[in-house]
Amino acid sequence: MTDKRRAVIVGGGAAGFFAAIACAEQLGAAGDVTIYEATAHPLAKVRVSGGGRCNVTHACFEPRELVKKYPRGGRELMGAFHKFQPRDMVAWLAERGVETKTEADGRMFPVSDDSATIVDCLTRAAETAGVKVITSMGVRKVERVGASGAGDFWVTLTDNSGVRCERLLLATGGNKSSAGLTIAASLGHTIEPPVPSLFTFHIDDARLIGLSGVSVENAVVTVAGTKLKTDGPLLITHWGASGPAILKLSAWGARELAEVNYEFLLTVNWTGAHTRESLVKELLAVRDKNPKKQIATWSPLAMPQRLWERLVVASGIAATTVWAQVGNTALGTLATQLTAAELKVVGKSVFKDEFVTCGGVTLAEVDFKTMESRVCSGLHFAGEVLDIDGVTGGFNFQSAWTTGWLAGQGMAGSTA
Repeated sequence: MTDKRRAVIVGGGAAGFFAAIACAEQLGAAGDVTIYEATAHPLAKVRVSGGGRCNVTHACFEPRELVKKYPRGGRELMGAFHKFQPRDMVAWLAERGVETKTEADGRMFPVSDDSATIVDCLTRAAETAGVKVITSMGVRKVERVGASGAGDFWVTLTDNSGVRCERLLLATGGNKSSAGLTIAASLGHTIEPPVPSLFTFHIDDARLIGLSGVSVENAVVTVAGTKLKTDGPLLITHWGASGPAILKLSAWGARELAEVNYEFLLTVNWTGAHTRESLVKELLAVRDKNPKKQIATWSPLAMPQRLWERLVVASGIAATTVWAQVGNTALGTLATQLTAAELKVVGKSVFKDEFVTCGGVTLAEVDFKTMESRVCSGLHFAGEVLDIDGVTGGFNFQSAWTTGWLAGQGMAGSTA
């Protein structure tokens, strides 16, 4: 017979590990905390993130600015970030011997540039706190036992054995096959249907063929017929378009783009700052000052030469034409190509190994002070099993750390 508080963590990813550590550190010898990971490889996503470097968080230390990076969950995370934010994560790692660095775009990595540093840190912290990690063992179902609304949980594992616990955390991620969503629904929760977020666009367009690797520093991208609009670097790929501008657009438009089966018209302003009208004025001035220069080989804009040449030709202007021979109508057509190029998107691709979903457990059913369910006491949530997702740059990991920390504290502190 034991008086220990038994907590079961379903899912051995970033959120699950962080919650287990926070819970076990709080409970000490009074706790019995176990992670069940369905695969043989816990923390797999941490290991592959950031090209194997692990973009562990982002150097955005003001909660009001931080929440703007979350297409879903920002409002709910405001209070949570006041309790545990990127600065706290950096300090947590430093206390355990892991130093971090900040890159020019704000992304933060371990100074080792090796995700194994983070994986090893989490693994050691879990071991030191007394967390048991059981791999290749998922959860088949969960049932409530004991008094209605206040009893324990009976957790049936994938080998059909079972375990009883007072506290249960679902941290399985949020894809369609997530056992966590099935379990959450069985315990009374509403699930927002999961769809992909953070993906790149398939575009078949002659203007982009052969330009793979060409990038524009600041493009503005919009989805025709919607309010979706973002800006930032855009990278042309052999299958279409990627880069921060595209990834942000895919995150903010995850639900809408899924509804049209990822077939839509993308409008690109390659110049960033110009409108068609302001660019026409600039091109007219350039023509007056440089009449003898060939238009295709002399671009007045800070953009890749190969892309400029391609857009000139797409405007119906021969590559050998000198500026003086370009009429006003042709200049107007070129200005349209540069500020409002229409590209047909015909599909999507997953961005690297960063599988992120929009959807999950409805946030109104969760208390963000403890990450405890409002409909099933003793049940907690952390990470992507919730209807929370961020843009690329370390924000999805930060929501995992924050919700995991709060859930761990909640599981440890809410003793009956």
